[in-house]
Amino acid sequence: MSSVDGEIPAVWFLITSFGFIILSYIQYKNHGKSIETIFLSTLATVFFISYFILVFKA
Repeated sequence: MSSVDGEIPAVWFLITSFGFIILSYIQYKNHGKSIETIFLSTLATVFFISYFILVFKA
């Protein structure tokens, strides 16, 4: 069993960003461009950038 040591693996940021991308696509197809679609797209971008920051940090 794995232990919880307070560190979040970088791959979770990548998985979450793909989830937000899928959710924003579904939201866009159902309701068009709305504040929720923009919010989900922004979250996807933030999590995707966070993934690369964690992977390439010195």
